[in-house]
Amino acid sequence: MKKIVAEIVILLGLGLAPLAAHAAPGQVALQGDVKLQKTVVEAGKSRVVLAEPKVVVPGDRLLFTTRYANASGAAVQNFVVTNPLPGAVALEAQAGDQVSVDAGKSWGKLAALTVADGKGGRRAAQAGDVTHIRWTIPNIAAGASGKVEYHAIVR
Repeated sequence: MKKIVAEIVILLGLGLAPLAAHAAPGQVALQGDVKLQKTVVEAGKSRVVLAEPKVVVPGDRLLFTTRYANASGAAVQNFVVTNPLPGAVALEAQAGDQVSVDAGKSWGKLAALTVADGKGGRRAAQAGDVTHIRWTIPNIAAGASGKVEYHAIVR
């Protein structure tokens, strides 16, 4: 469990530094964040709350968010944000435009990807096999901002 906490803490400390983006330098700023998602029941009603993930354990649900802001005076077209998934988490469900199960070498929808089955063959990829996720944002107007996000479960 110590390794899991360390990986999450490292990501928090770095602000999700491994984010990759494709645009001219200085046009779009990225900021990453991770929150622990919990369901609480108050007065018989349940609601979802987001908290700083000081300690996480297997099965905890995390919300990874990447905020983007176009600080330039011109629109940015087809901006790509690529997030590597920390090894300590598994993607909860298909998110983003495309995912990779081979460290970003190939991309596609999860349902179309395969991985080695350990017996010399291949099997359909599952959410837990995802290593990277990416989004293509068609247009970010000058001065505009937004976010992309995905849910993951601590292994």
